[in-house]
Amino acid sequence: MAHSSPPGAHMDIKTLRYFVEVVRRQSYTQAANALYVTQPTISKMLRNLEEEVGSTLLIRDGRKLMLTPSGQVLYEHAATILAELRELENALEDIGQMNTGTLRLGVSPLPGVQIAGPVSLYRQRYPGVTVKITEHDDAAAREAVLNGTLDAALTSSPVEQKQGFAALTLFSHPLYALVPRSGRWLDRKSVDIATAARYPLLLCSEETVLSQQLMADFARQSITPEVAVRSNQWDFLVEMVQAGMGVAIVPAPVCETLNAAALRWLPLDSPLRWELVLFWRDGVWLSNSTRAWIACCQTFWPASET
Repeated sequence: MAHSSPPGAHMDIKTLRYFVEVVRRQSYTQAANALYVTQPTISKMLRNLEEEVGSTLLIRDGRKLMLTPSGQVLYEHAATILAELRELENALEDIGQMNTGTLRLGVSPLPGVQIAGPVSLYRQRYPGVTVKITEHDDAAAREAVLNGTLDAALTSSPVEQKQGFAALTLFSHPLYALVPRSGRWLDRKSVDIATAARYPLLLCSEETVLSQQLMADFARQSITPEVAVRSNQWDFLVEMVQAGMGVAIVPAPVCETLNAAALRWLPLDSPLRWELVLFWRDGVWLSNSTRAWIACCQTFWPASET
C-alpha cells in the first residue's frame, strides 16, 4: 500500500523564496522580475505549493494579495527560515576572511552625504570588501535589516531595541534657520519656530522624520506654516534661500561650508535635533564586514553612543 507524503514533505527553499517574494512585493510580475524567472513559473509554483499544503494561501482583494490563515502561518515560518539560511550562508562565506565580501548598507535620503567619510575609511581598511549602499525609507530599511537583505542601515529616526534591533547614535546636531544676510535678519542672534513660520519655509520632504518633528512642533503651537519648497537636497534649499524664496531649516553640518557673505544661519530655538542612528539586527550572528563597519563608525564619530 502506497503511503502519501505528509503536507510540506517536498517543500524546498526555492519554493519558499518564491512565495515570500510574492507576498512582500504584492505582485507575481514584480516577484518574477526580482527572482529572474518568468511570471508563469511563479504562478505554477504557487499552485503546486497550495496543492501540497492542501489549502489556499493567497486570495486577491482588488489589487492586494491577502494571506489566508494558512498562508500567514507559512509566510511567517518561511521568512524566518530564509533569514536564518542567509545568516548561515553569510557566516560560511565570511569565516576568517575580510579580503573579499560585501557590506550591504541601507541609507535614508537625508544623511547620505554624511557617510562619505566613514565609507572612505572603511574602504581604506578593507579594500577587498564591496560596499553596496541603497536608499530606503525608514520602514523599508527596518524590514530589510530584519529579513537579512541588509546588514545594517542608517536612519534619522529613533530605533527601539524592543523592535529587534541594536542601535548606535552616531551624532546629534542642533537645527538652524538659514536666512539671507539682509535687513531684518542682521541683528538677530536666534530664531524661534513662530518667527520662522512668518516666512515661506523651505523644508526637507514630508516622509523624513525631521520634517514630521518640525510639523508636529508647529501644530503644538497652533501654527500653520506656509511650506514653499520641499527637497532632500540641502544644496538646493541653500540656493532657494539665496534666491529670496524663504527661510530654510537645516541641521548644523549643512552650515559648515556656506558663504557667510551672502547668508546667515541662526540657531533655531527648539529642542529638536538632527540625529543619525546606525542599527542592525540584534541577537543574531554578525558578519565580520558588518562588525568592522560598526567599528569604523565608532572611530569616525568617537562620541557615538549605544
